Amino acid sequence: MDVVGPLRRVLAGPDHRPPATASRRWARTRSYGAPLAVLALLGLGLANAQYWLDNRPMNGLVAGLLSAWSVLPVVVAVRRPLLAWRIAYPLLFLGTVGANAREPWPWTTVQILGFLFVFATLALREDSGVIGIVTALNIVPVFLFAPRANAWGVALLLVAIALAGDMVSRRRRSRQALAEQSELTEVEKARRAVLEERARIAREMHDVVAHHMSMIAVQAETAPYRVTGLSPPALAEFTTIASGARAALTDMRRLLGVLRAENDESPRAPQPGLAEVTTLVETARRAGVTVALDGHEPADVPEAVGLAAYRIVQEALANAARHAPGGPVRVSVRGGPGLLVVEVANGPGSPAPAPGGPGHGLIGMRERAALLGGVLEAGPSPDGGYRVEARLPLAEG
Repeated sequence: MDVVGPLRRVLAGPDHRPPATASRRWARTRSYGAPLAVLALLGLGLANAQYWLDNRPMNGLVAGLLSAWSVLPVVVAVRRPLLAWRIAYPLLFLGTVGANAREPWPWTTVQILGFLFVFATLALREDSGVIGIVTALNIVPVFLFAPRANAWGVALLLVAIALAGDMVSRRRRSRQALAEQSELTEVEKARRAVLEERARIAREMHDVVAHHMSMIAVQAETAPYRVTGLSPPALAEFTTIASGARAALTDMRRLLGVLRAENDESPRAPQPGLAEVTTLVETARRAGVTVALDGHEPADVPEAVGLAAYRIVQEALANAARHAPGGPVRVSVRGGPGLLVVEVANGPGSPAPAPGGPGHGLIGMRERAALLGGVLEAGPSPDGGYRVEARLPLAEG
């Protein structure tokens, strides 16, 4: 058992902060009770001084100083019980000066009650090691100055006060630790909710805004080849638009790197679904992408499955426009036995997305498929192109 640390605290260590008391009732009681307590201590001090003058050979100045010393630790103990004990403890030796055989105890009643109040307050605030050392030190003057005045009974009383105070102190510290842990849990829940919301925002920005920005960039870059007879200022304007769109995409990817969290996103119920894939394909065509849509939409597609299919097609079209501008793209949506199969294939010669790049599109598509219990495969196709295929179960749960 470590004794040096508690002993150092007893001799010169700081007091623990008193427990917070934010109750309005306690504030009102303290505002009225504090003046009354001061008056009571003043009266006890005067009575103690008169007792010493009547029963011990000492002058008024010494009696007044010792009496003030007897009640001062009680005031200090309210905020700093360890310091109050250091002030009160020497009086257990000095307060016996001049005691005579007619007195049952070498200490006055005011001294005893004041010291017990200080000791009990300390026992309610301090650690077990400090309480144990203080209790042992308190017992020493009892056997030294009052060995025949039921010293063992007083020692047992001091030990009982110490044990009761330690139990209350441990219980209060346990409640405080539990409250702090609960507060940390709430903070962690709030932080996790923020991270999930940031992940959702990042995903939607990547799926929606980045897609449209890619279409703008592709449309501006391919305009000189699709529209004939453009003047040099018009060509320069399209070049500026394309450059600005690409710069915006770069900035957006940097922003997504800040927003994106590693935790799973907290999905909401966005508007687009499988029925909007046709509109998505038409938008890509207007942007200059050669894209064909085939297959048939199965009936009774769950909303979550339709949303995942829409986002996968959206991301795959954006990747095709980004990595293989001008190449043909085929989008296929078909139903299988309990499955929705979505396929987006680039034509021959289409480069694959660079591995380890800053984008999260391929990762996001796989996460969407896995969230529904499906799988997503992406890679080069046998004809030299690039193919993304998602197989999503139609049964929810």
